[in-house]
Amino acid sequence: MRRYVKWPRYVRVQRQRRILLQRLKAPPALHQFSKALDKNGAASVFTLLAKYRPEDRAAKKQRLRAAAEAKAAGKAPADAGKPVVVKSGLHHVTTLVENQKAQLVVIAHDVDPVELVVWLPALCRKMGVPYVIVKGKARLGKVVHAKTASCLCLTGVRNEDQREFAKVAEAAKARFNDAPRVGWSTGSLGTKSAVKLAARERIIALELEKRAAV
Repeated sequence: MRRYVKWPRYVRVQRQRRILLQRLKAPPALHQFSKALDKNGAASVFTLLAKYRPEDRAAKKQRLRAAAEAKAAGKAPADAGKPVVVKSGLHHVTTLVENQKAQLVVIAHDVDPVELVVWLPALCRKMGVPYVIVKGKARLGKVVHAKTASCLCLTGVRNEDQREFAKVAEAAKARFNDAPRVGWSTGSLGTKSAVKLAARERIIALELEKRAAV
């Protein structure tokens, strides 16, 4: 029955786009986003990011209410200092990287249009900031209580997480910063084209055998 289902337009466009990207040869700047971090490495990154999720609306409302109650009672509000949380927003992350305040940048592999973040890996390499490319802008958005997020960054971690952060940053540098540059992608042929080329090669081989026999 799937052959006779009229799929919505956005589904057809997604499938056509995926097949088109498989057929065409992509330049290195675009091909690097297909080399995302593996499952185990991504799990380590998201485990670290989950410890530094920013507060949501409910937590912020509760914190402001507690501060207001303390002020009404004449008590000094508890000042815990500036919280260490994940930073989001493309412009904000770019500023932190340029000022060398970012210590780890996480970029989504499926940002559309890709021109929004295609230059960010080169900037991170230039400024010496470790970066990783992971699968799923929706997964990044979940960290910062949003629908999607193109990139996130950490500007610091607590003392108890220094060892874990050091391992993640070292793996990011070895996998992306210091790794050889990604080259052009090799486009893959479709089934019909592959069959036609194979038949053509067989015909050419038979012609060569006949000529050799003569």
